[in-house]
Amino acid sequence: MLQKVKILSKIIDGGIVAVIRAESEDQALKAAEACLKGGISAIEVTFTVPSADKVISALIKEYKSDVLTVGAGTVLDAETSRIAILSGAQYVVTPYLNIDAIRTCNRYQIPIMSGAMSVRDVAEALEAGTDIVKLFPGEFLGPSFVKSIRGPIPYAPLMPTGGVSLDNVTDWFKAGVDAVGVGGSLTSGIKTGDYKSVTEIGKKFVEKIQEFKKGHNVK
Repeated sequence: MLQKVKILSKIIDGGIVAVIRAESEDQALKAAEACLKGGISAIEVTFTVPSADKVISALIKEYKSDVLTVGAGTVLDAETSRIAILSGAQYVVTPYLNIDAIRTCNRYQIPIMSGAMSVRDVAEALEAGTDIVKLFPGEFLGPSFVKSIRGPIPYAPLMPTGGVSLDNVTDWFKAGVDAVGVGGSLTSGIKTGDYKSVTEIGKKFVEKIQEFKKGHNVK
């Protein structure tokens, strides 16, 4: 199996990507460890984190790919995509549709999740070669938007990010998403050094997602 396919399969199987925004390298590394302890095996280190490329490199060296899948988030252009790839990022996430970033990732066979907030964005992202469409901002679009997408484009792989919480994560999966990106509702504790809360909340997310998949025979 191609490495790209393995990475995408792992993300979809797990159903959740932890979005890490932190104020320092150390904070980001500890947050990633806390997420992993909570059972989340896919994380997205955003490029708003100081020296995000170094954080990604450190995590890639620390953990085997079958233990932790490390991606780069808040990637705004092709140049940052290449920096992320050279740092070892196993996938790239953009907040909006950026064709050049998609082309760069496809050139190196790195999975990319492109941001979208309209049917047109979704269609253009798929045409350009994105692997998973990131519905962003999720709190603005809501689960009902997924149903709107599933009408004309039922085959689009979707992952909402922003506004996904323990209270609504099941609603997103009922609407038909393939995975969710979770940020503040999971990692808010890192601001005060409460990494234990990140682990505990992570466990609850994983439990809810896997319960849904089991109940609906989703693999």
